Amino acid sequence: MANMVRVLSTLALKGAIGNLTARLEAGGGARIDADFAPTLALLERMRGGEGADVVILTKEALDDLAAKGIVAADSSADLARSFVGIAVKAGAALPDIATPEALRTTLLGGRVAYSRIGASGIFFVQLIERLGIANEINARATIIPSGFTAERLITGEADLAVQQISELKLVPGVEIVGPIPRDLQVPAVFSAGRLAASNNVVQSDRLLKYLASPEAAPVLRESGLEP
Repeated sequence: MANMVRVLSTLALKGAIGNLTARLEAGGGARIDADFAPTLALLERMRGGEGADVVILTKEALDDLAAKGIVAADSSADLARSFVGIAVKAGAALPDIATPEALRTTLLGGRVAYSRIGASGIFFVQLIERLGIANEINARATIIPSGFTAERLITGEADLAVQQISELKLVPGVEIVGPIPRDLQVPAVFSAGRLAASNNVVQSDRLLKYLASPEAAPVLRESGLEP
């Protein structure tokens, strides 16, 4: 359909994309059909033959697709940086995560929920190995295949949820403690591009231009991302 853009996006941008595309549609732009999943899951779906017009992935994944000619290289744009944070159920005491030592103590003192294949989950596995607490954390952790870790706070399965801050913010009834100390993490960069096989180049490029524009920056920031 000439007036529809199919988008496959990482979960980290779900809140921002929902708000931004609603504004674009209200202004007479194309209708956006968006689906959200972790980057690795989206790549697997694309390898299985699923098509789209625009993809929003980690920068490394998008650059790889552009190098292979799957994404039109001249359409690629970096949208935002994202940090991994920790949330607790609303009303719970906010734990200390300000320093690596405080974070280590906090993680050891609670049940943690993290994702298996999302960028935040991959980072967290490496982090607890570096902190020397992987066995202790995983003995009590809830590890989800995909989705929002903070939902496990609401169900009582976990005391601490680890994920991209923009994903934690999408779950009602939780409170963001803050980012994991920044000297322990390198921010993920999320980028967007048009698939070379897209049949809707004009509307796809319009969407990409809008997502990377100064107009979109406040919405990205409000969602927990850094444009």
